[in-house]
Amino acid sequence: MIEFKKTLAACAMLSLGACSTLLPKSEAVTIGPWRSYQELQQVFDKIVPHKTTAGDLKKMGLAPSANPNITILNYSDILRRFIPSPSINAQDLDEGVKECISAKTGCIGYEINQTVTKRMRYGNFVADFLDFRRKVDIVGWRFDGVILIRDNVVVYTLTGGEPSIHQFEESKNPLGPLQGMGASKGLP
Repeated sequence: MIEFKKTLAACAMLSLGACSTLLPKSEAVTIGPWRSYQELQQVFDKIVPHKTTAGDLKKMGLAPSANPNITILNYSDILRRFIPSPSINAQDLDEGVKECISAKTGCIGYEINQTVTKRMRYGNFVADFLDFRRKVDIVGWRFDGVILIRDNVVVYTLTGGEPSIHQFEESKNPLGPLQGMGASKGLP
């Protein structure tokens, strides 16, 4: 009877070995109205420096009052971003940035950092569960944008980021769950 239970348990474990649907999945999303990098870039492309107003930005969803994940940049933040060291010559900056810096506290900035990533573990359930081998597929996108506003009119925009993120992570621990045992805290 005991042998039957051991055999049954071994068969159950082997059948779970191929069942990657039991592996965890996670998603990290910065809440916002945009579903893709391209969609957010299209919104930014509608901004016309020296014409688009702060009210127009609000209608586009690019204002802190319209979207909770937009950072307001003050004069100091703008200086640190565009003149990070004394070796940077302010005269080499874009005209809109120079206008903003010369306006001092009369200019503010908005920073939009939108990220969407999905992490999906795949592979052998038992090897993953017991921490022998873990494989993770990461997909998503990341958008970074800056808008400078002087006297309620946009004077400068800048965008960047990663339109498509696709990464793989794999970790192997030959000792599985025993790998971390005996390690001193504070040591790598």
